[in-house]
Parts: sequence; C-alpha cells; structure tokens
Amino acid sequence: MIKDSPTASQKQRLILVTGPSGAGRSTAINALEDLGYEAIDNLPLSLLPRLLNGPAHEKPLALGLDTRNREFSTSALMEAIEDLSERPEYDFDVLYTDCSDDVLLRRFSETRRRHPMAGTDDPLRGIAREKQMLHTVKDCASILIDSSELSLHELRAEMSRLFSLELHQKLSVTLQSFSYKRGLPRSADMVFDCRFLRNPHWEADLRALSGLDEAVARYVADDPRYAAFFQQIADLCATLLPAYLEEGKSHFSIAFGCTGGRHRSVTLTEATSQMLALAGWQVSCRHRELQRASGMLQ
Repeated sequence: MIKDSPTASQKQRLILVTGPSGAGRSTAINALEDLGYEAIDNLPLSLLPRLLNGPAHEKPLALGLDTRNREFSTSALMEAIEDLSERPEYDFDVLYTDCSDDVLLRRFSETRRRHPMAGTDDPLRGIAREKQMLHTVKDCASILIDSSELSLHELRAEMSRLFSLELHQKLSVTLQSFSYKRGLPRSADMVFDCRFLRNPHWEADLRALSGLDEAVARYVADDPRYAAFFQQIADLCATLLPAYLEEGKSHFSIAFGCTGGRHRSVTLTEATSQMLALAGWQVSCRHRELQRASGMLQ
C-alpha cells in the first residue's frame, strides 16, 4: 500500500541555523525559541539522526550548528542537509546568517573576543578560514540573512517576520533600496537597476529630499519610461511570487538600486511595496542608505 505524502500541516517544521562566528547565529536561535520553536544550539552532528528519528516533536524544531563544535564537519552537514531535503515528513529550511568581514572584525574587536579559528593569528585569517569551511553550506541555504547592517533589534525583527508560526505557509517579501556605490545587498534574490530614470539629485530643490517625499516620487514617476518599467515589475512579480510560494519558498528579497540610493531606488521600492501589499502579499520595506544616513545602521 502506497502512503500519501504528508500535507503541509502534517509536516514537522525544521530549521537548521548556521553561519560564521559573530554573524548572528546565536541571536537567530534565541529569537526562534522566543517564537515558540524547540531550539537546540550547538548540536553535535552525531546526535542529529537520533533526534530526528526519535518520537515526534510537538513544537517546530530549530537546530543551531556551530563550527566550533569538535564534531563539526562540512561534508557531514551537507549529507544531513541533502537527506533532510528529501524526507517528505519535514518542512525544512537552512538558515545561514552571514556578515561582511570588516563588520565581523569590528564585532570581535568591540567584544574583545578572539576568533575561534584565529588562535594567535590575525583574526581576519580566522574569519576567512571559517567562511571557506562554510561556503558550500551557504550556497545551499534556502534563507540567507546578512546581519552586516542590522542591529540586534532589527535582526530579531527579521527573524519574527520570516519565522513567525502565525505567518508560516505564506511568502514574505522584503523590498529594499540601495546605492550601487556601496555594493549590492548580498541577500537579494532579484535586483532592478533604476539608474536609467532621470535623477532628482540634479534638481536643486529635490536634492536634499528622498524618494519618501511626494515631490521626488512624482518627479521620478514623470519620467516617460517609468510607467512601462513599473508595469513590467508588477507583471514579473505577479508571475514569480505565486510560483515561489507554490514551490514552498518562504522568503523572497527584491532590491532596487540607483547611484546614491536616495531618490529613484527609494521611489520604486515604496511604489512596489504598496502594489504588493494591495495584492495581498506580506511585505516589509527598508532603505539601506537612508537608514545609514540617519544613524540607524551602525
């Protein structure tokens, strides 16, 4: 007799959390515990089969895997991820918390902690070793959170938005604006370049404003190419987001970039956010360069 595959409501929710030291893995695990998950941090890989093949768990599971554990092995972790991805009884995600090298270095310096893989060596070398060890895990992660520009409060808020049990089974969409001068957001799934639109920076009365201001938004929207561009974004979202939801994806990140990350990208981010919210999608919005200028990013 062939058994039916478990329905979404019957599946055991399971999140494996890993990432380089100092990138927010422990904060992520603590946030998941606060959200109602049964959280186990620094789990030895040898205990993973016993945990998963034992009695069913009443709560969803969040398991933190740390490179500092003496049993840690990249190949063993990849085998476990492959196995769990193929087991129909699990609703499974790999969460990878990442961070830029310079921010990691600053965090270790501020806390006066030694990087676990540096020893007496340069801490940057320890950071590089650990990231090299984890690069195949990062490549297969289903959810990536870059904590480089997130405060502790913002990281916990992002965890709540992504993993709240009340909101599970929905696709959450993150929209963000950015400046190409400062680089692309590393967690973006899809990026739109807005630099072809006319630039409010060159208008003296608009330069100090942002895309959050009506005058700037109207100026950008009056570009003859804007309407067709925005319609294509709307059509693409209408096609892709339901497809990703159907495939079980829980998070999708869209980024809009322009030269300074202040006018055009902010305008498109806000307009797309309103459009998706009206269509019923769960949307969050952030403006990287505006937050940086206001001191919200440390």
